[in-house]
Amino acid sequence: MAQDENRRPLASRNSGWARTIARRLSAASVTPNQISMASMVMAAIAGSCFWLAGTVNPGSRIVLLLGAALFCQFRLLCNLFDGMVAIEGGKQEPDGPFWNEFPDRVADILIFVGAGYGAGVPALGWAAAGLAVLTAYTRELGRACGLPADFSGPMAKQHRMATITGAALLSLVEPLWRGHNEVLTAALWLIAAGAAVTTVKRAGNIVRSLRAR
Repeated sequence: MAQDENRRPLASRNSGWARTIARRLSAASVTPNQISMASMVMAAIAGSCFWLAGTVNPGSRIVLLLGAALFCQFRLLCNLFDGMVAIEGGKQEPDGPFWNEFPDRVADILIFVGAGYGAGVPALGWAAAGLAVLTAYTRELGRACGLPADFSGPMAKQHRMATITGAALLSLVEPLWRGHNEVLTAALWLIAAGAAVTTVKRAGNIVRSLRAR
């Protein structure tokens, strides 16, 4: 199976800024696995910011929500650069496939569970996290069946991160209508429902592809 079939298609991978940063990381002593591990740290900070944002005064809440949005994006940057350093930088490691996948699942759980507790809906946070992990499981199940990786949405990783980042930023203006965590709650519902649809869609793709053989 071609290697590119199992890489998430990202337009940013071909941008000049990404290639420049990836080259510098490749030239340094940083390994792809270390970058993958760092994504869990970024996610832990983002999740903690979401959680704490539900317990502090309005001024501190603004800072924490901005921090959550920022570190969600840092998580995505780690996901971008670990692959670029490994493939384009020629620094692949024997255990790279593990570190390419495992930290992503941990990161999803940390971010969505943190957001759930921060919004006062912990069960919804856990549901969004569990369904996010299920989308990845279904993709990897397809690969185990000998099929190309299916990165389709409507709620793949980049869509989940865009949704929760946007919710963090939109939550900053909730005081204008005296709202309290409605935006984050709605975002978690959207992520959970979208991830469920994504899982069913990917599962259907697997079954159809196997039957067509």
